[in-house]
Amino acid sequence: MTARGWFLFSLMGVVWGIPYLMIKVAVDDLSPSMVVFTRCALGALLLLPFAIRGGGLIRTVRTHWLPMLAFACIEIMGPWFTLTDAERHLSSSTAGLLIAGVPIVGVVFARFFGDTERLGMRRVAGLTLGLAGVAVLTVPHLTGGDARSLGEVLLTVLGYATAPLIAARWLKDVPTLQLTAPCLTLAALVYAPAAAATWPSTVPSGQVLASLAGLGVICTALAFVAFLELIKEVGPTRSTVITYVNPAVAVAAGALFLNEPLTSGILVAFTLILAGSVLATATAGPRRPTRPVPWSTRQTSRADGRVESP
Repeated sequence: MTARGWFLFSLMGVVWGIPYLMIKVAVDDLSPSMVVFTRCALGALLLLPFAIRGGGLIRTVRTHWLPMLAFACIEIMGPWFTLTDAERHLSSSTAGLLIAGVPIVGVVFARFFGDTERLGMRRVAGLTLGLAGVAVLTVPHLTGGDARSLGEVLLTVLGYATAPLIAARWLKDVPTLQLTAPCLTLAALVYAPAAAATWPSTVPSGQVLASLAGLGVICTALAFVAFLELIKEVGPTRSTVITYVNPAVAVAAGALFLNEPLTSGILVAFTLILAGSVLATATAGPRRPTRPVPWSTRQTSRADGRVESP
C-alpha cells in the first residue's frame, strides 16, 4: 500500500470508529430520523459548495443518477437509520463490533460483482471465524427487544458491504465531491419531514449538540471524502478493512466515555471477528507456475485419430 493509502486507512480507522459513541449520545435525546437528518444536512452544507464550484455537477448527476441513487440508499439512507435506531438498545461497543463483519460480507458479495479469485481454505476459515465471533456477540442479545436491533445492525452491515462495490464498479470515474454531496443532499431531503415531525421541544444539551456536530463534520463530510479516495486507492474490498480498527476505537470510546462494560465475551468476539476479517480479505498467494512440457514429449493428433510427435 502507498503512503497515501496508509494515511487514508489510518484516518478512516479512527474517524469511523467514533460515530458509535456520538450516535449513542445523540439518540438518547433525539429521534433516529433527527440524528440522520442533521448528520446528512451538515455534511451536504459543507461539501455541496465545493462540488458546485468544481463544475459539471448537474451533468454528473444526469449521467450517473441510477448508481448514485443506489449508493445513496445502500450506503447512507438505509444503514445510517438502522444503525442509529439499533443503538437505542445496543451499546456503542456492541454495534461497532458487529459492523466489523463488513469485510467478511464484502468478500462474499464481491463474488456476485465479478470477483473470480478463488476463496481457498484460508479465506473460508476467515469467514467461519468471523461468523463465530458474530455469534458469540449476538447470542446474549437474542432475548427481549435486542433481536430487532441486531437485525437492524445486520442490514447496516449488508449496506456497508455492498456500497463500495457499487462505487468501484459504476462510479469510479465520478469525482469524490460530486458523488458525496448530491447523495448527502438527497438523504437530508428524504429525512427532513420525519425530522420536522420529531423536532425536540427544547434545545438539546451541549453534549448532544457536540455529538451532532462531530457526526456531520468529522464522521460524514471529512470521512466520506477520505473513504471514497481510499476506495480508489486500494479497491472496494480492502477499503472495508478499516473496520478492523473501527471496533477497537468504538470499544475504547464506549468504555472511556460511557462506562460501557468490557466483558470477556466482547474480547473473545473481537478477537474472532478481527482474525476472521484479516484471513477473509487476505490476498491469495501467487499461483505456482505451470511446469512447461518439453517439446520432445508433446504430441499432436491427426485427423484420422492417430497421434504423432511434432
